[in-house]
Amino acid sequence: MKKIVAITSCPTGIAHTYMAAEALQTVAKELGYEIKVETQGQSGSENILTATDIKEADAIILAVDKGIDESRFVGRKVLVVGVGKAIKETKSVIEDALNDNGTRLIQGDISEIDVENSGEGVKGIYKHLMNGVSYMLPLVVAGGVLTALSFAFGIYAYEEEGTLAWALYQMGASYGLGLMVPVLSAFIATSIADRPGFAPGIIGGMIASNIGAGFLGGILSGFIAGYTVLLLNKYIQLPKSFQGLKPVLILPILSTLIVGLLMYYVVGTPIEMLTSAITELLSSLTGASIIVLGIVFGLLYIDLGGPFSKVLYAFAIGMVAEGVNEPMAAVMVCGMIPPIGIAIATFVRPKLWTQEEREAGKAALVLGCSYITEGAIPFATSDPMVILPSTVIGGMVGATISLFLNVATPAPHGGLFLAFIPNAITNIMGFLLAIVAGSIVTAILIIILKSRKVKNA
Repeated sequence: MKKIVAITSCPTGIAHTYMAAEALQTVAKELGYEIKVETQGQSGSENILTATDIKEADAIILAVDKGIDESRFVGRKVLVVGVGKAIKETKSVIEDALNDNGTRLIQGDISEIDVENSGEGVKGIYKHLMNGVSYMLPLVVAGGVLTALSFAFGIYAYEEEGTLAWALYQMGASYGLGLMVPVLSAFIATSIADRPGFAPGIIGGMIASNIGAGFLGGILSGFIAGYTVLLLNKYIQLPKSFQGLKPVLILPILSTLIVGLLMYYVVGTPIEMLTSAITELLSSLTGASIIVLGIVFGLLYIDLGGPFSKVLYAFAIGMVAEGVNEPMAAVMVCGMIPPIGIAIATFVRPKLWTQEEREAGKAALVLGCSYITEGAIPFATSDPMVILPSTVIGGMVGATISLFLNVATPAPHGGLFLAFIPNAITNIMGFLLAIVAGSIVTAILIIILKSRKVKNA
């Protein structure tokens, strides 16, 4: 019996990580293969692969959308794919791994890594960015929710030093949200250049945060730091007796110096100006501009929590860092509408669905209320021509209403559960209206399209 080992990890570590693991396990067993899957989610690594597991494996699959530690696989060939492909094309992924189709050899030293193989074009850039976002996300969630809790004592209660509201605000806004840009930058750089990228990455992120370059500056400093380390590592050659000085002394000092000077004197000011312009634009949107933005938000959520959605989510988080919380609320609405709308459709017209789909609709409702868009994926996979346009239009409606009513939240997760925290959501009735309206539109469109499809069949 062939033995396969795998790791699954998505940027948020909430849904796709476990969906990919389940798909790999199910299909591998159907094909008669033995498989062990390690999941690296927000709660940490589970079902961890041992050295023996890896040694005995006939194939290794890394279904990841962010950087992971590959040192355990040195000297082995691995197949690296996105979690989406592992979910949708599971059989071909397993067969490719077993047949050595598209695999790559994991090298054993950073000195063997160069700019050419540090990424895969746009996919590599996205992977590095999402690695930074995945490490930043817990800070943003903790910071946003604690900040919202401080408002429960009154919008301005945090201004009185020494009070509980002040302490919550310090933990949430000053430290939690205050660390998000440095952490984002540090783990983008680490994804590109491994541990030597951490120091210049986090220092570059601190500089970006302090000079007002914000989220965009953090992204830029992370990429500058990572690729600077790679270039320095490639072109600085030392005798073997001094090789140990490079990762602990030479690379951190030189790369941090280069990144810091570039941030202060070259790229910092333009990025700060761009960040300010975007912030002012979003703060002053009215009328047609809001409709356009709502349409864009809905369109980008077409992949139901995939790469486009996560880029949009990262953008909204960046706006939270700049004190503009309306995009975060609109993005959350966009993410909640697809599973809730599908659930409503299964409840209203149960005859259009199989028993299994009706049961999945109940789960989708819970996931949607929790802001886990991935509850809609099984339905979209089985009937994309009905589900995707319906959810996109519903998302557009919900996002537009949310933006028009100035709904805002500093918390990047939680869904309807945020309603139980006083002042966590500005204009809670507008938030609920946006979700209900978008979900109803989605449900109506799904019922119309699916009924027509059934009738034609």
